[in-house]
Amino acid sequence: MIALPPLPDLVLDPLVRLALAEDLGRAGDLTTDATITPGTTIEAHITARKPGRLAGMDAAAYALKLVDPGVTLDQKIQDGDALKSGAVIATLSGEARSILIAERTMLNFLGRLSGIATLTATYVEKIAHTDATLVCTRKTTPGHRAVEKRAVRCGGGTSHRYGLDDAILIKDNHIAACGSVTEALKRAHTYAGHLRMIEIEVDTLEQLEEALPLKPHAVLLDNMDNETLRKAVAMIGGVCKAEASGGVTLDTIAGIAETGVNYISVGALTHSASNLDVGLDLP
Repeated sequence: MIALPPLPDLVLDPLVRLALAEDLGRAGDLTTDATITPGTTIEAHITARKPGRLAGMDAAAYALKLVDPGVTLDQKIQDGDALKSGAVIATLSGEARSILIAERTMLNFLGRLSGIATLTATYVEKIAHTDATLVCTRKTTPGHRAVEKRAVRCGGGTSHRYGLDDAILIKDNHIAACGSVTEALKRAHTYAGHLRMIEIEVDTLEQLEEALPLKPHAVLLDNMDNETLRKAVAMIGGVCKAEASGGVTLDTIAGIAETGVNYISVGALTHSASNLDVGLDLP
């Protein structure tokens, strides 16, 4: 897997500032103010307490930088790498007060995003014997889409749309509102221009049959059983991409992938991942 660059500071800044402000509130860190003498220096380790896949070091490092750019962070493991229980992810050296103030915000980003990367890697492993690609959806924590979708990439998955503005996805409600699959696709092609992808969601093989002559770039096969998915893939015959979606789990994804679909979208990657347990310890 190619190492992912960190997100730009411009993307990270509002998320991380909000998280720090949420923690520090109106009066700052009362416990650190009460117990730690300014000028005290320490060395601390960020450690994985369970195995998994690392993500979120860019956000964690930016939180530390905002609190105190003078603290040294020596990263031992890169985003996207596997973690063993007990592995030292990074070593922090410098002002004790700064490290303790940044601690929880750093760990919150690391735990949440590594949890997403870990779950993604588990799904990816289930379909490794096929040509299907795992993609995440827009079912993300409000305001955190950029970091959560990057975490999916750290786990070996990739992304569906980032937002409403980067592709046309005609869903069932769009079809219902404008009258038919045919009408929706005609309008989309008229509007799109040559650089906009058009995908349409279909619930039945009849809808798929109606859609294919209108040449969508991709078809989202929604909540179809595996037998129906195989028939749909055969009908598509490679003229556009086939995506399966709807209620996909770790128990069902391998069978779905074996039907021959190109992509499988899983909202659970971002809306149902458990935090990975990481901690900050003084040796």
